[in-house]
Amino acid sequence: MFYLMLAILCSSSIALIFKYSESKNINRYALTTSNYFTAFILSLIMSLMGGFPIIEKPSIQVFNSEFNKIVLHNEGIFSASSSLVWAVLSGITFGLFFFSSFIYYQKSVRDNGAGLSGAFGKMGILIPMIFSIILWKEIPTPLQWFGILLSLFSIILVNVSFNKDNPTKINPSLLLLFFLGGMADFSNKIFQKYAILDYKNIFLFFIFFTAFIVSLIYTIKDGKKITKKDLLTGVAVGIPNLFSSFFLILSLNTLNTSVVYPIFSAGTIVIINILSFFIFKEKLMLKEKISIAITIVSLIIINLK
Repeated sequence: MFYLMLAILCSSSIALIFKYSESKNINRYALTTSNYFTAFILSLIMSLMGGFPIIEKPSIQVFNSEFNKIVLHNEGIFSASSSLVWAVLSGITFGLFFFSSFIYYQKSVRDNGAGLSGAFGKMGILIPMIFSIILWKEIPTPLQWFGILLSLFSIILVNVSFNKDNPTKINPSLLLLFFLGGMADFSNKIFQKYAILDYKNIFLFFIFFTAFIVSLIYTIKDGKKITKKDLLTGVAVGIPNLFSSFFLILSLNTLNTSVVYPIFSAGTIVIINILSFFIFKEKLMLKEKISIAITIVSLIIINLK
C-alpha cells in the first residue's frame, strides 16, 4: 500500500504543476521536453544502478518465434533476452502516446481545470479494459459493465450543455486526453502481460527517451523562447512523472489489480480536486462536480471482482 500511496501523490502532483505552469504562461513544449529529459535520465541511472538482467544476447529470430507464441497465441511470457527486445520496442511505441497525452493534459488543464482533466485522464483505464476484452477475452462482469456505462455517461454529461443559449459542443481536449491517457496506461499492462518485470527500468527509459526526442523536435519547430522557468518546471514534472509509473508497477507486484486501479485512479482525482480548490481556488460547475463524482464511483465499480 505504501508504493500505491506514493504513486497517487506523484500522479496528483503532475496535474497541479501543470495548473501552475498554465497560469504562468510557460512554454508548453519546452516544459514537456525538459520533463522527459529528466525522466529518461533518471530511468537510465536506475537501470545502470540495478544492472541489466540479460542472460543471453538478444536475438531477433528468437524474439520473432516467441512473439508468435506469446503475443499472437497468448501462451506464457517472453524469455529474458526477448523481454529486453519487448521492453525496447513497446517503450518506443508507447513513448509517442506518452508525449501526446502530456500535451493534451496541459491543454485540458488550461481549458477545463486540473480537477476535470484529472478525472478524464484517469478514466482512460477504460481503454486497456476494452483492449483486454478484445485481445485476452477478459470479459467484464455485469457490475463492471455498469461501471463502464457510468463512465460513458459522465463523458456525455460534461460535453452536453443544458443552457439553451449555449449549444452543446464536443470538448475535444477532454476526449483526446481520455483516449491518449488510456493508451499510455495501456503500456504498463502490455509490458507486464508479456515481459519479465526486471526489465521495467529499461522499458521506462525507452518510453521517456522516445517522448523526449519527439518533444525536442516539436520544441525546435515551435521556435519560442525558452526560459529557465520553463526548464525548471519541466524538471519538477519529470520526477513525479517517472516515479508515478515506477511505483504503480511496484504496487501491482504487491497488491491485487482490483485494489490498485480503483484506489490509484479515484485517489488521484480526489487529491487533485481538493488541492486545486485550496491552492488555485478552482471552482467547478454543478455538472462537472457530478461528472467527477460519477467518475470516481465508476472507477471503483469497474475494478470490482
